[in-house]
Amino acid sequence: MLNYRAIEIFTSEEARSDHQPVADAVVDYIKGLKIAARCSVFRGIAGCYESGEVATGRLEVLSYNLPIRIYILLPAAAVDRVLAGLDELVGDGIIALHELTVVNHKAATTFFPRQLTVGDVMTPQPQTITAESPLIDAARLLLSSVYTGLPVVDRQYRPIGVITQGDLLNRGGLPLRLGLLAESETKVLDAITDSLASKRVAEAMTAPAVTVGVDRQLGEAVDLMLARRLKRLPVTGSEGILVGMLSRLDIFRTVMREAPDWRAFQAQQISLSNLRTVADITRRDTLTVRPDTPIDQVIRLIDSNDLQRVAVVDDDGILLGLIADEDLLRYFKPDRAGLGYLFARFARAFGGAAPGGDIQQRIASTTAGDVMHTDPPTAGEAMLIEDAVRLMTKQRLKRLPVVDANNRFTGMISRESLLRAGYRRLSVS
Repeated sequence: MLNYRAIEIFTSEEARSDHQPVADAVVDYIKGLKIAARCSVFRGIAGCYESGEVATGRLEVLSYNLPIRIYILLPAAAVDRVLAGLDELVGDGIIALHELTVVNHKAATTFFPRQLTVGDVMTPQPQTITAESPLIDAARLLLSSVYTGLPVVDRQYRPIGVITQGDLLNRGGLPLRLGLLAESETKVLDAITDSLASKRVAEAMTAPAVTVGVDRQLGEAVDLMLARRLKRLPVTGSEGILVGMLSRLDIFRTVMREAPDWRAFQAQQISLSNLRTVADITRRDTLTVRPDTPIDQVIRLIDSNDLQRVAVVDDDGILLGLIADEDLLRYFKPDRAGLGYLFARFARAFGGAAPGGDIQQRIASTTAGDVMHTDPPTAGEAMLIEDAVRLMTKQRLKRLPVVDANNRFTGMISRESLLRAGYRRLSVS
């Protein structure tokens, strides 16, 4: 048996809390607490008040100010916290408290509330570019943005395509990923500028644009993103005008804001369905190297796999560190020759033979253990996907290594795997 309480509020349609109907204010308040509480609002068909006023729903009499009953069920431990806020919200009404013995409490988890629309989540007024713009302008905008895609619009501000880092690499002739390009020397940037300045966005963009309406349910947008394998969607309003951009990062920020602490619910003996953990979505075909692996081999592995990073493990599989682009940059940046060598290895248009002399000797003697980032953020296999979303969003991580209870590396999770797991939960709830 579980120790619960019921809070009843008797108020009216006309009662207000800061110009908002009391019923709406109470629902918003309970939702915002993210506790294991259920709140229901009932509208009466007739009633009377202390003042002698009578409310009725009969057709021959004008219906006005009908009674409202708000019923809140919650664990007893949360009552004082809830009542403290209700006292301020209910300026006209009666608040009652009842003891309840609950046999069991079962709840179905959701990745995000289904009432949310695309407009609730999107980034409004995104940066845009036109199809006629020089391709180098798109590269510069993306370099200065936390996002890796831009909507391409026509003269009426309607989306006609999207230009992404992948488009710049695959069709635009960009020789380096944007993260590496940002660290390039001036002469390299100038050479890249010359190669892109003669091209237009229309030559490289992905078209036509796959869009979603601002009033559509967020779940529909997630379905579209996953079905088309898209990381972002231009959002349109009336007459197809661009009003925002919806990215996976926007969705994950919403999960952070809306999701309660499901572990705390479990601690209260609440039976939860649809919970998914990191172990359910771990990609296990990820690459690993030993600390003594030559750096040349590490660079080849990073450049040849879609995760663009490798895990460094010992002979027992214990995770020692992680290597990504930024780790290579950090290691080679103090050495101009070494940085040039790194760019030459990654660049598609600026390749060539490896430099000789001292830098060649240094490269030959550098290992994964020298370059790796030690103590990277990790996800335990038992971590809930909402907690993984929170960690990756706060630290702006696109990939996260996964370890078991003994800190042995078991794979990676990505933003796409998190989104797919959340969508599957929505589909079965």
